[in-house]
Amino acid sequence: MNTGDQHYMQMALELAARAMGRTSPNPMVGAVVVKDGRVVGRGYHARAGTPHAEVHALREAGELAGGATLYVTLEPCCHHGRTGPCTEAIIKARVNRVVVAMTDPNPLVAGKGMQKLKDADIQVTCGVLEEDACRLNEIFIKYIITRLPYVVLKTAMSLDGKIATSQGESQWITGTTAREYVHRLRDKYDAILVGVGTVLADDPSLTCRLQEGGGKDPVRIILDSQARTPSTARVLNQPSEAPALIVTTPGAPPERVQMLKQAGAQVLEVPGSECGIDLEALLQELGRREISSVLVEGGARVNGSFITGNLVDKVYWFIAPKFIGGTAAPGPVGGPGIAALQDALSIKDIKLNRYGEDICIEGYAVKWSD
Repeated sequence: MNTGDQHYMQMALELAARAMGRTSPNPMVGAVVVKDGRVVGRGYHARAGTPHAEVHALREAGELAGGATLYVTLEPCCHHGRTGPCTEAIIKARVNRVVVAMTDPNPLVAGKGMQKLKDADIQVTCGVLEEDACRLNEIFIKYIITRLPYVVLKTAMSLDGKIATSQGESQWITGTTAREYVHRLRDKYDAILVGVGTVLADDPSLTCRLQEGGGKDPVRIILDSQARTPSTARVLNQPSEAPALIVTTPGAPPERVQMLKQAGAQVLEVPGSECGIDLEALLQELGRREISSVLVEGGARVNGSFITGNLVDKVYWFIAPKFIGGTAAPGPVGGPGIAALQDALSIKDIKLNRYGEDICIEGYAVKWSD
């Protein structure tokens, strides 16, 4: 592989990542225009509805785009969406060559964008740093193919596998550095999800609080089949643009549902299940609302329901160097569990990261259908 292509594509990937958590339901895309060994244009897609990366880069390059090479992290679009087709802008700019990291999984594009460029006698190379590009847009890839949100499970436990004491105390198992990183995760994903048990026990805000400021609050989702969330709960009383979404079932008392609405919450009714909430039905509805990713920060019951339902895509598993003990102290995964080890959910592509004194295992769930 051409080392020059790799160099400029890495530059484009870094540009794309500047919009982490801001482009949903669109992908993160970066673009670099290079002519005679010199970068003459840079751009990235900032958020849905704004110009795409290629347009920004070509505008910066101006007339120098003629005869240049365009590096872009995702196949240029060729259809009319919220903005016009990038392929038209590329052809109009008289670019000589386009280097693409990955094919767009969107069926409206999926190879058609590159073919349109080829039909215009533009040289096209695809697959440069493809794996890196796929990792960058793992949320978009799942969402655009399935229309379901990407599900990330985050939990924190002690060395002996406890998420709280036998008396229910859980703040704080991990240290300051790990908790600061969790807020960066909240800034990255569209929504954060907990069960009503967490709301009743801890009264969390579920907001994003970055030390340097500028964080994006996720949509706050509470699984609450019986509408037990108090109207005074902090999750309902935040000065935030992100809504609080209470997920109930048809069996929830109407007067409690009305109280939550009066408190400013959005209430979503979905079918019930043995676990309380039909999570598959919930994820389908969130997808329809263009919520493309969900960070699950639940307790044992919620974690167990997502794992048992084979709904987890990625995990961040924090381990604090301390022992809590106690047979009554809860572990991170509840529910009936599995009968045979061969049915255990496995994690692949594992990374071990250290945040202060705490360790985080980051990896991808191996689906049982894989």
